Amino acid sequence: MNATVRQFRDFFVSLRLTVVLLGLSIILIFAATLDQVNLGVWAVQQKYFQTFFVLWKFGEVPVPIFPGGYFVGGLLFVNLIAAHVYRFKLTWRKAGIFLTHLGVILLLLGELFSGLMQEEYNMRIEEGETKNYAESYQFYELAITDTTDPKFDDVVVIPKELLEKGAAIQHPKLPFRVVPKAFFSNINLGRRSDEPTAPPSPATTGFGPNFVATPIAFNYKPDALNIPAAYVELAGPEGTLGTWLTVYIPPQMMTMPPQTFSTPDGHTWKIALRPQRAYKPYALTLLKFSHDVYAGTDIPKNFSSRIRLATPDGRDDHEVLIYMNNPLRYAGLTFFQSGYDGDHTTVLQVVRNPGWVLPYIACILMAVGLVVQFGIHLTGFFRKRRAAAVPAAA
Repeated sequence: MNATVRQFRDFFVSLRLTVVLLGLSIILIFAATLDQVNLGVWAVQQKYFQTFFVLWKFGEVPVPIFPGGYFVGGLLFVNLIAAHVYRFKLTWRKAGIFLTHLGVILLLLGELFSGLMQEEYNMRIEEGETKNYAESYQFYELAITDTTDPKFDDVVVIPKELLEKGAAIQHPKLPFRVVPKAFFSNINLGRRSDEPTAPPSPATTGFGPNFVATPIAFNYKPDALNIPAAYVELAGPEGTLGTWLTVYIPPQMMTMPPQTFSTPDGHTWKIALRPQRAYKPYALTLLKFSHDVYAGTDIPKNFSSRIRLATPDGRDDHEVLIYMNNPLRYAGLTFFQSGYDGDHTTVLQVVRNPGWVLPYIACILMAVGLVVQFGIHLTGFFRKRRAAAVPAAA
């Protein structure tokens, strides 16, 4: 075997590499735990674990300062596989070690699949309301709706990524081009009458000219309410239809008036920035929301939602009670009771995680492996003691 190839192999099967990677994992988890106070769970996962390198910004330049979860976990995965291929021999005396290592490998794969494939949304439903879509926590879209037909809304959505690029967009269903001027992840929104010295607004129509949108840093804290906004120009074949300020403000903060306009072909339209939606082939209706609080406080004690789930074909039509630690699982999704807004509005967390079962299997395999390996060594120990006791008795 070539010396270079041998050194390369020895590096990946090295026990020293295993120890170093485990040490880096401990440091990474410790740093992420401390930073969670500032960023929240989702942002910490993105910054420390679902990345190859942890980046810090020096000015406007992101610089890698530490290996991230994908880098450390990927190397640990390769290290375990390589060690088994080149170092371990499959014997019954090492069955426990193999099971334990197999559990670790499945745990790493489970985290990878969760990071790549997991989706999280929420559903905010008022009593008596029916919804067939969930909304994203982090991603937004520009919705342009043809409201000409009172019985049907024809919606064209443009994701945040295209708004950030700024290139003109021409959709076959739109008789005009959409030209993104700017996108902000978070703004302070104030009335122009309260800030008379503010610079002129890029918006020329809608409510935009009456407001001042000041970009601010995105707030990653779990209880923070960010207000994304975008300036968008609509350009028809006969000239511009105006530049609009589109803003998404969470319903619990305030309600902005709808922005509508007409085109020369007689169609009426509505434009709005909203959380990215994921539509479902079924609908949920909130029949009853209940919650209790601890006496003398506003701290929730327990809360539950009685939901009716129905499909358009009538094949599924049943009621279910969702409460803490008792989610609804349906069509690959899990609906958790995550919060509420007032006495008659529930907030459900909607999660799709195809790899959710892998961590449970991994933990079982590691536990069985440790028990088996301990049992093998314990059995060998008793055999040696028995063998040593026979000559002494004779």
